[in-house]
Amino acid sequence: MEFLAQYGLFLAKAVTIVVAILVVLGGAVALGSRQKRQPGQGHLEVTKLNDKLDQMKQKLEASILPKEALKKRLKQEKKEKAKQEKQKAEQPELLEKDERKRFYVLEFEGDLRASKVSTLREAITSVLAIARPNDEVVVKLESPGGMVHAYGLAASQLQRIRDRGIPLTVCVDKVAASGGYMMACIADRILAAPFAVIGSIGVVAQIPNFHRLLKKHDIDYEVMTAGEYKRTMTIFGENTEKGREKFLQDLEDTHVLFKEFVAEHRPQVDIDEVSKGEVWYGRRALDQKLVDGVMTSDEYLFQACEQADVYLVSYVERKSLQQRFAMAAEGASERLLMRLWEGLQDSRLFKHSR
Repeated sequence: MEFLAQYGLFLAKAVTIVVAILVVLGGAVALGSRQKRQPGQGHLEVTKLNDKLDQMKQKLEASILPKEALKKRLKQEKKEKAKQEKQKAEQPELLEKDERKRFYVLEFEGDLRASKVSTLREAITSVLAIARPNDEVVVKLESPGGMVHAYGLAASQLQRIRDRGIPLTVCVDKVAASGGYMMACIADRILAAPFAVIGSIGVVAQIPNFHRLLKKHDIDYEVMTAGEYKRTMTIFGENTEKGREKFLQDLEDTHVLFKEFVAEHRPQVDIDEVSKGEVWYGRRALDQKLVDGVMTSDEYLFQACEQADVYLVSYVERKSLQQRFAMAAEGASERLLMRLWEGLQDSRLFKHSR
């Protein structure tokens, strides 16, 4: 009986491992077989934040104010609104004079591949179709950074707003690291929450190597290339000093390009001082001129609602079941990497604060 119990336990573990491998492989296959998104596979969603704020205010007042006082106030507000509408109808020229500034709010939650750049692109295109020079675009940005080329494209999408002469503000409530800050520095103004993580302006690459493990088990792994530097580093083959030197050289060149990019868009920063791979909380980032103010996006948009019409604009893509499964598998792995990254940043910040 003991043998059967042990065998059953072993069998259960083996099945669990096999199922886990199949899930990972299924996610990988789904990712590889994703169909290209076609135009019209999504839709634009627009929410007027002024109305949402008014509804919340009215609901709270209805619970707090005496009924008679609330009734009198609503009656007065309705009377004032009717008076304004009548004036505009009788004097059409007031419509242009009274037309308020508009804020267009976009949200970007970045991952390692900046995968939401496709929806950001669509939202920006929609906003640029009607935005006026006196309007403003606000991007709520959260990103731990990721692939250089992916975040370079995301930054280029924000550059489209600047090229049209429309003011751009980026708000960071939690983190804008590496590629995230590459995007943020495009803005006319960067606002960060007091403890939002800003930076680093640095480049990192980590590559595991299993060559010694394969060699131990007498397994050969051959890499065939045409071109001296086609594959400088490999996961399974034996890496050479020459290959490492070239890889590091490419890494340094990427860092130089990153520094030049930040210096171009934020000439007020001491680029040599802030590009050593360090990270800063919002208040410290203000001292380094990496941001222009310490404020949450909630506070900034609340103030905007008092003087302008504020619209939350988002482009929502329709995804197949296969795509949703693939994104769920990918998201789980990226959340794990994000937790590891956050733990590393917290330890670095704690060490720095000491």
